[in-house]
Amino acid sequence: MNPFPYSNTNKRYHTYHYFLTQKFGGKVAKISLNAGFTCPNIDGKKGTGGCTFCSSRGSGDFAGEAALSLEEQFQQGKGLLRPKWGEQVKYIPYLQAHTNTYAPLNRLKAVYQQAVALPGAVGLSIATRADCISRETADYLQRLSTQTYVEVELGLQTIFDETARYINRCHSYKDFLKGYTLLKQRGIPVCIHIINGLPGENRDMMVKTAQEVGRLGAHSIKIHLLHVLKGTKMEQQLAQGEFSLLSREEYVEIVCSQLERLPPELVVQRLTGDGDKAHLIGPMWSADKRRVLNEIDKELARRNSWQGKFWEE
Repeated sequence: MNPFPYSNTNKRYHTYHYFLTQKFGGKVAKISLNAGFTCPNIDGKKGTGGCTFCSSRGSGDFAGEAALSLEEQFQQGKGLLRPKWGEQVKYIPYLQAHTNTYAPLNRLKAVYQQAVALPGAVGLSIATRADCISRETADYLQRLSTQTYVEVELGLQTIFDETARYINRCHSYKDFLKGYTLLKQRGIPVCIHIINGLPGENRDMMVKTAQEVGRLGAHSIKIHLLHVLKGTKMEQQLAQGEFSLLSREEYVEIVCSQLERLPPELVVQRLTGDGDKAHLIGPMWSADKRRVLNEIDKELARRNSWQGKFWEE
């Protein structure tokens, strides 16, 4: 018998699939879109070159082509998913590429309204940086959330400012908390992204970052594996021996330890990442995502453990 309450499968953590099924009564899939935004860490306002792990497409390696309209991108995404999921699936447009609150509010409104009006859409997911959340944008998102389901994804990556400086994140943990609080106070579900394997961080630091996300009371979390991609600053740093990549065994152990220390009601949207295989430098084992997830399931079972087992400790 599965000891974890937020599950109707063998999963011992609170999957996004479980959350969406409970909320919408059926299968829901995200479709990644590119609305043509940029980033203050690219255009020079705060930095240039982006974070050291970012490709030229920023966080949108799997988003659509900005040259296409949102509807064209959305239809393409539906076409890819339909053979697998059929006609009954519902969709959440996911503004993924770059920083999707980094524009004048009038432009944001136009993009968001277009996205939520896409056929079959039951909500909107917005990827951005916490230092690009203004009070007026947060107020608008609160109003929009009365019309449809809205969630905001914030790229924290780490709570440690020395790591953030090394990866050229260009905002502090204090800055992150300001933007996060604006959303949290307005009841907007927030998904916080963290990355395991960042240069200079050990296991305990990675677990500490996850624990802090749990204490913030976020709606959900995405736990990513650091991928090194061709053409990035991090590719150069790896080649120069400035850091080493995690093994699969190390990664699985860290993720399970993080899950044990997260509150059980926190939704887990992701437990590993999808590096673009055409540009992946490493770790190469990450290309077998199914095996990574299976190893996490097996390790939790071996420990007789689950998400939140040590949450109150």
